[in-house]
Amino acid sequence: MLHKRVAAPAPAQFGTLPLRRDLAAAWILMVVLAGLAWVLTVAQSRDMGVEPGTMGLALPLFLLLWVTMMVAMMFPSVAPVAIAWARAIGRQSTGVARAARIAQFAAGYLVSWAVFGLAAYGVLAATGNLVDDHPDAGRWLGAAAFLLAGLYQFGPLKRVCLLHCRNPLAHLVQYSRWRPWARDLRVGMHHGLYCVGCCWGLMIVLLPLGVMNVAAMAGLAAVIFLEKLWRWGPWLTWLVGLAFLVLAVLAPFQDWLLPGLQMSESPMVM
Repeated sequence: MLHKRVAAPAPAQFGTLPLRRDLAAAWILMVVLAGLAWVLTVAQSRDMGVEPGTMGLALPLFLLLWVTMMVAMMFPSVAPVAIAWARAIGRQSTGVARAARIAQFAAGYLVSWAVFGLAAYGVLAATGNLVDDHPDAGRWLGAAAFLLAGLYQFGPLKRVCLLHCRNPLAHLVQYSRWRPWARDLRVGMHHGLYCVGCCWGLMIVLLPLGVMNVAAMAGLAAVIFLEKLWRWGPWLTWLVGLAFLVLAVLAPFQDWLLPGLQMSESPMVM
């Protein structure tokens, strides 16, 4: 007697729905965290205003504020990479384990930006002291910042780092071969270093525009998001570079381009 063979479902189908739910939850969580970070950043900017230098903040408070800003500005653009990494590890972990590994990835990513924040603090402290002693120097510091940012947009390092951020899958395969010890944290740090290499040129325009300039932060966050995820992102990179070069020419003659390098007449409210 012949029996009809019933095809068994493919193993990949099992757990697909819970995996999709976990990935959707990760998307929502990163968006919510970015939104909360924007709320905190906007609230803090109202109290602090746009001031030269470190705005009177000690290093620990500055780093806390800096990391909050990076969550607001960077999480929307890094979310696809975090989700791709979660998808790659999805069938090897439970839902709780996946959430913990994504959290480690995000923490490692923020560590890279916190290290850059240390350098930013030093630069801001130095420029703040210089502007205090020589107010007219702010014009040329602002022009130099715009010029450096514009030139970097056309440089080879920007191109390499942006290519990594736009096409991370090949690197995710490489990451999967790393030793298990703190792998997710190290993956986040490694990707974060590429992201710093891609975006530090954009960040330095906050020197003349003001570190707590919310409009400037929002504009830069939009540029970063489009550079990494939009199909015409590389063209946008060059367009933004040209715009920065134009601002470099105008900065010495237009004070309104340099709010972050001008001393305020009113005392800062902390």
